[in-house]
Amino acid sequence: MTAQHQTATTPKVDIDGDRLWASLMRLAEIGAFTDAATGLTGVNRQSLTDEDADGRRLLVQWMREAGLEVSVDRMGNVFGRREGTRPELAPVMIGSHIDSVPTASAFDGCLGVLGGLEIVRSLEQRGVATARSLVIAAFSEEEGVRFGTDMLGSAVAAGRLSLEHAYRLRDADGCTFGDELERIGFKGQPSELLEPVHAYLECHIEQGPTLLRDDLPIGVVTGVQAISWQRITLHGRAAHAGATPTDLRVDAGLAAAQIVVKVRDMVDSGSYGCLRGTVGRIVTEPGMPSVVPDRAELTVDLRNPDSAHMAAAESELADFLRDLPSQQPCEGLVVETERMARTEPVPFDARLQRAIADAAANRGYPTGRLMSGAGHDAQEIVAIAPAAMVFVRGQFDGISHNPREYSTQEDCAAGTQVLADVALELAAEGEHA
Repeated sequence: MTAQHQTATTPKVDIDGDRLWASLMRLAEIGAFTDAATGLTGVNRQSLTDEDADGRRLLVQWMREAGLEVSVDRMGNVFGRREGTRPELAPVMIGSHIDSVPTASAFDGCLGVLGGLEIVRSLEQRGVATARSLVIAAFSEEEGVRFGTDMLGSAVAAGRLSLEHAYRLRDADGCTFGDELERIGFKGQPSELLEPVHAYLECHIEQGPTLLRDDLPIGVVTGVQAISWQRITLHGRAAHAGATPTDLRVDAGLAAAQIVVKVRDMVDSGSYGCLRGTVGRIVTEPGMPSVVPDRAELTVDLRNPDSAHMAAAESELADFLRDLPSQQPCEGLVVETERMARTEPVPFDARLQRAIADAAANRGYPTGRLMSGAGHDAQEIVAIAPAAMVFVRGQFDGISHNPREYSTQEDCAAGTQVLADVALELAAEGEHA
């Protein structure tokens, strides 16, 4: 640490919202693209691409400039540590991710990492010490769009998935996670398994419309709903579109469409509680107008806050897929399924939720409580430490994974300020033990 430090037990430090915003906008330049349909500038910085490598290098530079000790583990997870006055105590961790979907904006994940960086920058600038060390974390492949498993870096760090499993995952071009990690120079040395931390905090744009609808800048996140991803591959038989009678076709495209309709029917039935279902990707081959598809690949994303309802929905879909070949006009359809990701509902720590609500109230920010519909690294870290999240309000109906994703500078600063106040309280715990 570079400054003469104060010694208050629970200091209050105002973060620099302008500096936080400038960092968000600077990182968003890496992987920037212009959306052809809207003319908006988006971000495409998928995990372990050259753009991700550039973003990582900028983050490491900023961490070092802030006086942090930087390390990279064998999963490519990046950590910046600000040593406390009692380094033997378990640290407080603040984290998220900087990888993106192909159609992202500046906020998803990045706010959590750069918000943590802004907190330590402000502490350094004002010469404030903490008893517990603070660790800023940027986890690898949170989005899961390239290697097919979301929250990958944090899942390995928390022990749910193995390093060997992660290294074997392949992208659409056949590149493995392990090889790509080495290619970009971020295959580190320390163990991929995290030592338990005192607490984990994450600030994130809501990615939904609730806070905007309720005119609330801050959300206290109660937990994350269950998430189920699977890839379904359908093998049919190619045939001429004009010369082959309908009753003699084994049409993989038709079967894919039936799955799409089934998923929506399950959601609309109300039989599975607050089920959400999405078929986000469909590819058919050979992909020609005049040929009946002989292969189709699609993904099914199911989400539900209730474990029993999720299990029932998964069972219903499995039964449908098993019977799908018999529902075709001609025999021969083959259905293959592959589990991509599966997580149970995760509640966040009640004490940390109260601390977030109290910190927001002390700053004059009204809050609401809500469950996250999206997955986050915090849900993985729950396995080894108390964890909680702060949501900030999104604009434009809360759209996310889209160049229109946006949160105001004021709301980003508010969420980070609340996070800072809670982090400092936690970092003071045990100071006089």
